[in-house]
Amino acid sequence: MGGVAVLWEVAASFVVPGPVGLAVRARLKGLTRGDEEVLRLVGGHLGSLASRDLRARCADGLDHDADRWAERKRALTGESSSRWAGSITKATHDQWALARRGQAAHLQSLEAGIAAVRRRLSLPIGTKGTKRAAGGYGSEREWFAKSRRLRVLEDRLDRERADREAGRVRVVRGGKRLLTTRHHLQQAQLTAEGWRRRWEASRRFLQADGESGKRHGNETIRVSPDGRVSIRLPAPLAHLANAPHGRYVLAAQVVFRHRGETWRDRVTAHRAVAYRVHEDTNRDRWYLTASWTLPPAPTVPLSTARAAGVVGVDMNADHLAAWRLDVHGNPVGSPRRFDYDLTGTAAHRDAQVRHALIRLLHWAKRYHLAIAVEDLDFTAETTREKHGRRKRFRRLVSGMPVARLRARLVSMAAELGIPLVAVDPAYTSRWGAQHWQKPLTSKNRKTSRHDAAAVAIGRRALGHPIRRRTTPPRTHQSDGYGHRTVQAEPGAPGREGPRPCIPGPRTRSVGAGGGANAGNQRVQHRPGHAAEQRSWIQVALPLSL
Repeated sequence: MGGVAVLWEVAASFVVPGPVGLAVRARLKGLTRGDEEVLRLVGGHLGSLASRDLRARCADGLDHDADRWAERKRALTGESSSRWAGSITKATHDQWALARRGQAAHLQSLEAGIAAVRRRLSLPIGTKGTKRAAGGYGSEREWFAKSRRLRVLEDRLDRERADREAGRVRVVRGGKRLLTTRHHLQQAQLTAEGWRRRWEASRRFLQADGESGKRHGNETIRVSPDGRVSIRLPAPLAHLANAPHGRYVLAAQVVFRHRGETWRDRVTAHRAVAYRVHEDTNRDRWYLTASWTLPPAPTVPLSTARAAGVVGVDMNADHLAAWRLDVHGNPVGSPRRFDYDLTGTAAHRDAQVRHALIRLLHWAKRYHLAIAVEDLDFTAETTREKHGRRKRFRRLVSGMPVARLRARLVSMAAELGIPLVAVDPAYTSRWGAQHWQKPLTSKNRKTSRHDAAAVAIGRRALGHPIRRRTTPPRTHQSDGYGHRTVQAEPGAPGREGPRPCIPGPRTRSVGAGGGANAGNQRVQHRPGHAAEQRSWIQVALPLSL
């Protein structure tokens, strides 16, 4: 007996909430050699304290509590200050929590990989795969190698589970990737001195949380409304101060080009602003990042967001396919395509994504429409065990900038006041191509599979089924009940059934439901048609005419 097919339960659409925080960055121009030396000394000293505190936090594991946190903070206060100690312990706690979340995600990845390998090992060698799942392995050699791989994954899973239960995490301040780069300097095109500079810069600690009610919103790293930056020095480095109360004032002035007015309003009102100072060793520049929380914006109801229609957007590896839909789910106008190039540097890629998104947002703003996107998550969709030997498809999925697009789109749409509606991505591409690609293709317009997927996404966001109703025969598209459109409300009775045969005259010659051509869907008045062989019947006119 065959297995029972399990249908995907499509999740309900929802309006994406806006961002909860904001960060802006500006360059520290005009720093002197003495300023840079002070920043390196302060960052190095606080970085050593942060490393020691992280080690203590990891040693505590699951036994950590509020008393232990206060004890760690008291131990750091004597070598820095109370506020620096609070920032260090909070950053340590956040880093440990992030490592725990990464550990949980790694466990899920291992479990999914083991299940996929076991399933493929259970299939006969050479079994063909399907679009939904990969088939068996191609040879006995590959089957044997994968059986050994399964044992390795199982052992790794046991170790990760043991660490999870014991509360052990493995964290590298500065990054594991940069640490392992030390052994591959030639491949990374780095010298030992260049790697050392980058390693020391990544392990410095120069960040402080804001405090509402304090002067300019931060007592540790203070930035005045005119851009003057001063830092409260730790106790061992207080002799380097060039201002009262153990502060060091930098010679550089910072100017926030983006959101500068918003930042200035906050510091003038003494509202909390967090700062971070960091060095870019590749460019030999110093930067200051300011961040603050945003008040929770009221979420627009779903019915209000889709009241005037939506713009369905299909995200792809090199472009955004968009189509405007009215409130009934009908495509309006022509599809739009917003391209971006993800080659080159990270700054170039980010600029390409922002340019494509701002064009999309301005188009939606012009018609006062919400944007419908898929709630995508490709964290477990790029392995070979998931898609077999389809390297090209795996490379395509891995290259899609889903996280970057989603983060940018949420923040940029919130600024323009455009609602975002997230829909379940199940079968949108397949059903869109099946039901909409051919009907929307004409002599003057070639509809792609991605354009049809955008229509499917928009219809799901509007609450309509993706399936397109079949158009009636040409001779029946205009009758006593009007043109039968391709749309109908989901709750309309008999929306998928045939039209009833209602008595009454439809023409002056043949009554409804009778006559020679009743129910015949072939074209009328064609030479040689079977209906022409029957006699013509004159029916009496009704008294109402």
